[in-house]
Amino acid sequence: MIDLYSWPTPNGHKVHIMLEETGTPYRLIPININNGDQFAPEYVKISPNSKIPAMVDPDGPGGTPYSIFESGAMLMYLAEKTSQFMPTDMVKRYTVIQWLMFQMGGVGPMFGQALHFIYDAPEDSDYAADRFSDEAGRLYGVLERRLAESHFLAGDEYTIADIATFPWARDPGRKEQKPTDFPNVARWLEEVSARPAVQRGLDVFS
Repeated sequence: MIDLYSWPTPNGHKVHIMLEETGTPYRLIPININNGDQFAPEYVKISPNSKIPAMVDPDGPGGTPYSIFESGAMLMYLAEKTSQFMPTDMVKRYTVIQWLMFQMGGVGPMFGQALHFIYDAPEDSDYAADRFSDEAGRLYGVLERRLAESHFLAGDEYTIADIATFPWARDPGRKEQKPTDFPNVARWLEEVSARPAVQRGLDVFS
């Protein structure tokens, strides 16, 4: 059984959803980032960057325990371990990886900054809020164009690219975007959110 160290954030939800989708047994260990649990020395040994989520697989490669940090790497590991949600064909596989990297390098950081400066910054900064909400709109535009030509992000099949992006992309209004501007994103969000495993993953801390 995998030990999952997590908290109900978009990055945490990615891995909750993946574990639920693959039917992988796991034990949830809350890391309350509001209380600074992520900086505890015993957690830093598992997650050197003091971020959530992280996990320990007691039955890792070679049958030995293996710890993993970074949510994208965790999705790739679970996809390989379970042979689910990642194609074996090289072209299809790297299409998935490209969209996963788009989420890791673009959607996650930029949407996170938009949410911070719109809602949580200790001092108002119209420049920062506008800058990151504009970038969020641009990234939603990238998703919109992709989903106009592709049923899911990496093609016809639901993959870890969708699992990674969905928790960040839901609720465009919170990033000061109009959902009606992105009808293909709305179609995709509705379809993904209807999956039972996605619902269970989002409810892990309920």
